[in-house]
Amino acid sequence: MTDCLVVGGGLLGMLTARFLNEAGAEVLVLDKSELGHEASWAGGGILSPLYPWRYDDAVTALASYGQPRYRELAEALAAESGVDPEWTPSGLLMLDVEDAGDAAAWGQRHALSVETVTATHTLEIEPALADGQGGGVWMPDVAQIRNPRLVKAMRGSLMHRGIAFREGVAVDRLIVEDGRARGVHTSEGELRAERVLVASGSWSAELLASAGVHIEVEPVRGQMILFGARPDTLTRIVLAGDRYLIPRRDGHILCGSTLEHTGFDKSTTQTAMEELHAAAIERVPALADFPVVKHWAGLRPGSPRGIPYIGEHPEIRGLFVNAGQYRNGVVLGLASAQLAADQILGRAPVLDPAPYGFRSPH
Repeated sequence: MTDCLVVGGGLLGMLTARFLNEAGAEVLVLDKSELGHEASWAGGGILSPLYPWRYDDAVTALASYGQPRYRELAEALAAESGVDPEWTPSGLLMLDVEDAGDAAAWGQRHALSVETVTATHTLEIEPALADGQGGGVWMPDVAQIRNPRLVKAMRGSLMHRGIAFREGVAVDRLIVEDGRARGVHTSEGELRAERVLVASGSWSAELLASAGVHIEVEPVRGQMILFGARPDTLTRIVLAGDRYLIPRRDGHILCGSTLEHTGFDKSTTQTAMEELHAAAIERVPALADFPVVKHWAGLRPGSPRGIPYIGEHPEIRGLFVNAGQYRNGVVLGLASAQLAADQILGRAPVLDPAPYGFRSPH
């Protein structure tokens, strides 16, 4: 019998499976479509929460664990899969920040490089910005990773390691017997396992409800556009309000993102396209010279205050969850997967799991 069934083949599911495999566990990953083709593919890949000082310490703990380890992970995935996830230390420049003092204090408290910068300094950091920008906050150590390449590399890593996965297999309910998870019912019949991990992103709440389990996770649509620019157009990640610009190595520049409560609707809208396009050009006028080559949407697994659920259900033994990372699935993903794997394996966790346990509904 399989040691653990992982329901959901996004970044969290694949990473958790990889950590379980490293410990010698037999794992099977299930995904209703293709591995990594939902939120994990659609995101921007900034390896920091946006305005990180505004989050709970529970989010900071996960981010702080993963950030210094992502480069090594990216290199390992590239070696195993032949696909470079393009870990790139771009730095994060945040403009028009009203609580810059709080940011600086947070940086000191967590021993992170957080600088308050003047309007003149922002243009020195990123010359492509329009004139007349205000001051802001600069985090020079923040890196990024390219999501589509990351999930492709993760899939290659699973194949390299011999970790079993099945795509196009939908899980419609959990099998619980005598207070314990025993497997799942799928579009292809029942599958049994000693443990079940639900890592299905925005769909996690629906699946858990089949076993009478409630979590506060809901889909939140985010739309993004991609400019076909030159590699020298922008060099830093730039954030202003809810809009960010991320320069890729090949010159493409990603602009995101909307926050829309539209259920499981992943369609794109002309209104969002126009708003994102205008916001990008307002900050970096040179982008007016380049075409938008792609426009897409993804569904983030929204959760209260962005704190995910990671751990075993207190009443259903063998049922684990790793979901609800909201806007920070990639930066929190490495620590989330490690913490979930530790609990599934019954070993000492890398972080205190208490903040991420099942909680009563508000």
